[in-house]
Amino acid sequence: MSTFERVLGRIAAKKQDYGRYAFSEVEYTTMMTFFDLAQEFDNITEFYHLCVAIPLSFFNLEARLFLRDHQSNALHLVAETEASGATPPTLFSESAERLEEPLYSKGSLILPIRGKKLADQANAPTGENVLGVLELFPVAERDTKTELFFEKYANRIGFNMHNKFLAEKNIEHLRFIRTLVADIEHNVIVPNIIYKLFLRRLRGKIAKNRELESYLAQVSSQSPEADAFLGDVLKEMREVNTGLSEELENIEKHYKNMSLFLETLFRRDHFDQGRLTLRTKACNMKTDVVQPQLERYLEQFERAGIAVDDRLSGIPDEDIISVVDVGLIAQVYANLFSNALKYTQEVVTASGERKKYISYGRERLKDFFGPGKDGIKYNVFSTGPHIPPEERSSIFEEGYRAKGALSRPGTGHGLTFIKNAVEIHGGVAGYEPTLYGNNFYFIIPESDETEPKKRSG
Repeated sequence: MSTFERVLGRIAAKKQDYGRYAFSEVEYTTMMTFFDLAQEFDNITEFYHLCVAIPLSFFNLEARLFLRDHQSNALHLVAETEASGATPPTLFSESAERLEEPLYSKGSLILPIRGKKLADQANAPTGENVLGVLELFPVAERDTKTELFFEKYANRIGFNMHNKFLAEKNIEHLRFIRTLVADIEHNVIVPNIIYKLFLRRLRGKIAKNRELESYLAQVSSQSPEADAFLGDVLKEMREVNTGLSEELENIEKHYKNMSLFLETLFRRDHFDQGRLTLRTKACNMKTDVVQPQLERYLEQFERAGIAVDDRLSGIPDEDIISVVDVGLIAQVYANLFSNALKYTQEVVTASGERKKYISYGRERLKDFFGPGKDGIKYNVFSTGPHIPPEERSSIFEEGYRAKGALSRPGTGHGLTFIKNAVEIHGGVAGYEPTLYGNNFYFIIPESDETEPKKRSG
C-alpha cells in the first residue's frame, strides 16, 4: 500500500468515526475552538489553562489538569479553574499509567491524557504514553455520549501536549547544541591554532640544528684530527635531523588535515541552519584535496598489500580548477579511501593475474546537468566482489551496512555523509559495479569559474 493510499484509508476511517460520534453543534464548536487556540498559545502554561477553561466555558464544568511524573508516577496539578479550588481533588484509586478508561469518582469524571506513541515505544507496556489526567466536575451521573466527547477531547489535549513537549525539547536541544558549538570553537578550534606556533618553533630549532651540523662538517673537513673525532657525531646528527624533519612534516600534515576537518565539521553555520553549509573556493582537486587525503592512507594501503594505480583513470596534473568546499570534499575522499582500505580484496584477472589495488580518477560528462551544463565525475575504484544488486539502492542510507560489511568495523554513516556533502554542491553520488571491482563516484557541476590550471615549469 502506498503512502497516499494509507492516508486515504485513514481519512475514510475518520469520516466513519465522526459520523458515529454525532457530535452536537456545541461539541463541534468546542473542538474547533480548542484546535485554533492550542495553535495560538505557544506558552505551555497558557495551553494548560486553555485545557481547563474550555469545559468551563462551553459546559459550565470545573476542571483540573494533572501531569504525570514518569519516574515516580505521581500526579502534579498544573492548572485548574478558579472555582475548583473550593472542591478538593479526587484521590484516584488507580495510578495514572493504569488508567485505561474514563473513571467516575465522587462526582468527578477522570480521563487519561495520552500522548502519541513514538517508534521506540511501539513495544512499551500499555500506559507508558499516559501524560496525565483531566478531572471534570460536578458530574451527576454517567452519560456515555458526553463521556465519549470528553474522552476524545482528552485525546486531543494529549496529542497537542505531546507535540508541545517535543517542540520544547527540540528548542532546548538546539540551545545545548549552540552552546556546545561555542564551547568547541572557544576551547578546541581557537586553541588548536597554537600548534601552528609550536610547529614553527620546532622548524626553527631544526634549522638551527642544520646550521650547527653544517658548521661542524666545515670544521671537521679542515682537520684530520677533528674529522676523526666528529665523524660519528656528525653522522648521528644528520640522521637525527633527517628524522626530525620527516616527523615534523608528518605532524604538519596531520595538523593541517585535522584543523581543516575541525573547522568544517564544527562550523557554526551548520548548527544555526540545521544542515551542512558551504564555504566554497577555487582549488586544484588533485593537489588540494585528493593527494593530501591519499597520503594519509598510503602507508596503511601498503601494509594491507593494496597497490595504488592511477595510470588508467588518474586525475591529470593539468587539472580543472573546481569551486568546492575543500573541507567537505576532502572528507568525501577520506571516507572513500577509508572504505577502500576496509573492503578492497584480491581478484584474478582474465589473464590469471592476481590484483589487489585501488585507483582514482576524473572525467568530464558533457551536458550531464542539462544543455551546456557539464558535470565533473570523480571516482575511487577498488578491486573485490560486487555489492549485491538488492543492496545497491540502500547503501547511501543512514546506518545501512551491506551484509558483506557486518564483520568489519563501521557505523554505516560514511556514505550518507558523502551523499549529503555532494548534494549540497548540487551534485549526485553513486555506485557502479565495474570490471574486477566497485566504483564509488560523485558528479558535481563544472563551475562557471573553472578553467584549466597549467602546471608551472
